[in-house]
Amino acid sequence: MSVWTLGINHHTAPLDLRGRFAFALDQIQPTLNGYRQSLVRQPEATLLSTCNRTELYGAGDQSAVEPTLAWLAQTGGVSTHVLKEHAYVLREGEAARHAFRVASGLDSMVLGEAQILGQMKDAVRAADEAGALGTTLHQLFQRSFSVAKQVRTSTEIGAHSISMTAAAVRLASQLFEDLKDIKVLFVGAGEMIELAATHFAAKTPKAMAIANRTLERGEKLAGRFGADVLRLADIPDRLHEYDAVISCTASTLPIIGLGAVERALKKRRHRPMFMVDLAVPRDIEIEVKGLSDVYLYTVDDLASVVQTGKDNRQAAVAQAEAIIDAGVLSFMHWLDQRDPDKGGVVPLIQQINAQADSWRAAELARARKLLAKGEPVEAVLEALSRGLTQKMLHGTLAELHAGDAQTRAATAHTVSRLFLREKS
Repeated sequence: MSVWTLGINHHTAPLDLRGRFAFALDQIQPTLNGYRQSLVRQPEATLLSTCNRTELYGAGDQSAVEPTLAWLAQTGGVSTHVLKEHAYVLREGEAARHAFRVASGLDSMVLGEAQILGQMKDAVRAADEAGALGTTLHQLFQRSFSVAKQVRTSTEIGAHSISMTAAAVRLASQLFEDLKDIKVLFVGAGEMIELAATHFAAKTPKAMAIANRTLERGEKLAGRFGADVLRLADIPDRLHEYDAVISCTASTLPIIGLGAVERALKKRRHRPMFMVDLAVPRDIEIEVKGLSDVYLYTVDDLASVVQTGKDNRQAAVAQAEAIIDAGVLSFMHWLDQRDPDKGGVVPLIQQINAQADSWRAAELARARKLLAKGEPVEAVLEALSRGLTQKMLHGTLAELHAGDAQTRAATAHTVSRLFLREKS
């Protein structure tokens, strides 16, 4: 069984291309079902989709990678050539190393961030519910979670890190003289918006509001911060009321358009607006960035801000990489044990156990029939034990009589070692 990873991330692909391959959590299961129906040779698969990456993990035939690339390109509406220019393919140990690094926050835009681990667990759960998580990928991800936990507890990888939402507050502080004088609108009610609202609430702004597709969920989050609640449809008419807008939804189309921002600026008499679009794909139309008096930042724009303090964590990174190296070696040993071509004995053990279970079931069925006919219990037990013994020894005894003298002598030596062990 081989493992591989095919993906794009913030290191290899621009935001708009990543947006084409963004999948909400509730889309993962049907997407995996469609993928596995298209590529019947791929027995195991898991899809991870976040703001910074979309990755397919597979276990099975390595020849499935190229068809997977073509399928993913078609799903995102781009040519295979375009996707190939930005995609990476990792196999075997490198695929395992990548999974461990992602889970540990070493491959994130925010070095050491912990949110990715929860996102990976959600992706694995969705794959399991889709019936796409087999033994190999289950083992890979459980080991990923274990390695990530060890990295968190044994190193200071998360120390001094600045999250995306904290970076947004820092940038807003540079634009506005005092955050206590501004009004903030949050669009969405997911985990990222909850984090952003927490950071801004700590600065006690003049007012906060949450706009969400589902009003009930928006009200629940707003209640935690004493914020107002808006419907998404209310945004165009009320956008001018807010000095800062932080947006992160799962919408496939922009929620805030150029026209709405232009009208808001006019009503504000061109007082500056601070906008952060944390969504992939975008929530705010890209043309908004060209407007005067609007300071719009995307997840990629925040990259330089969140790198602050990275140098202070390099020693922790080295420690984390050592933990990951050990995890990769352990996983590859586990994988090799299941590959007969690499001397792995697990498949043979499974076959022996299956054969023994078959013999046992057959003799047990025969014994039950004899008991039903009224045969004495002792006689039935005797027949049961004799039948099992004969089935188990038949092949071995036949081999002892097969081949030339040298072959028979070698077989006899092996059989003696296996069956005639001295009692300890």
